Amino acid sequence: MNYSDEHVALCALNKIFGYHPTLAAALIENAGSALGCFTSAAPDHSVMPGSSSVMPGTPSVMPGTDRASHPELLSELTPSALEWARNELSRIDSRGYRFLTIMDEDYPEPLRECEGPPLGLYLNGCSSPTEIFGLRPMIAFVGTRDISPYGRLWCQKLVKALSEAPIQPVIVSGMALGADGIAHRTALECGLSTIGVMATGIDSIYPVQHERLAIDIVHRPGCGLITDYPMGTSPVALNFLRRNRIIAGLVSAVVVVESKSRGGSLMTARYACEYNREVFALPGRIDDVRSAGCNSLIHAQMAHIITSPEELVGELGLGRPSRGAGGSWAAGSGATLRGILTRKYGELSAQVRIGEAVKENLGITVEALSARLILPYQEVLTAVTVMEADGILTTDLLGRCSLTPNYS
Repeated sequence: MNYSDEHVALCALNKIFGYHPTLAAALIENAGSALGCFTSAAPDHSVMPGSSSVMPGTPSVMPGTDRASHPELLSELTPSALEWARNELSRIDSRGYRFLTIMDEDYPEPLRECEGPPLGLYLNGCSSPTEIFGLRPMIAFVGTRDISPYGRLWCQKLVKALSEAPIQPVIVSGMALGADGIAHRTALECGLSTIGVMATGIDSIYPVQHERLAIDIVHRPGCGLITDYPMGTSPVALNFLRRNRIIAGLVSAVVVVESKSRGGSLMTARYACEYNREVFALPGRIDDVRSAGCNSLIHAQMAHIITSPEELVGELGLGRPSRGAGGSWAAGSGATLRGILTRKYGELSAQVRIGEAVKENLGITVEALSARLILPYQEVLTAVTVMEADGILTTDLLGRCSLTPNYS
């Protein structure tokens, strides 16, 4: 792709002013163009805004967030910065990525309308930016990395319900372990498009456990990975705040699946509120630390409470869900879980008893199942393995069992 001098200048400004995009916007307005920021004899410090120059909601977190004009950043407006940007865009082309600037027509419009949007976005995907950003509503799913079986199950159920809505959205999340990965993977399995917003350069995947997920996303039409960080950027803690800002700005609504009392999910919800996006939260037990954040959002009236998949579909404006939305195993057939398992494994099988026990005791371990059902551990383990292979239940790293959405 042939990038113009203005693209080159915006790429350089994106790197220099990544944490202060409104400063760059003020400079561009004063200079008349992005390239003008580098060709002017001396930058006009008087155009630099004050405290509004930082990303909304994070004045005590982001570096250099006082009312100074950031002379250390202005000193980087040099010819060498433009040369770096030319090389960066050349590397982007050679690897099949794209760089969208805020001046481009196919830059995502919801993000462009936010305060302090990124000057540029790196994109990796097999579809055009318009096909990824411009054809369907975008809904974010965020939550804790330490997700519980309850959170996993309802994340899957809610995404599945959205896949059965008359208007199918794009699922946006942050590529992290836990809720993010479950939302991305469930979207792919249900035929929805998904966008992964990264806290690294476009040329690296974090965490490494999601390399396969990233490959599947970039090769699925309508899906993509995006970031505003230059190539080679490592996943340091501060980077995730910028990523969360983009997630909130891209979408029309944010769904918080599970969140502790502090964390990135709550920051994404806060950004969403400041951007006038809808926020929804899945309620949880009051003694569960992984639901403390969701419960506090609901209590503070910063988020709508989620009481059913169908209600969420309706409140998101996606139309009336089809019968069975939310992944119910009944799915309009009147079948019961016991009946399904009996037909599949036999009335006296261990799988029937295990399925009913897991349904009643979400997150029960294989050891606990063995004790509860008074069955040998090895027999229970073998039965659970068979049920996993058949897609009826899943176990996490701690051996906790949960029914999959189609059987829960």
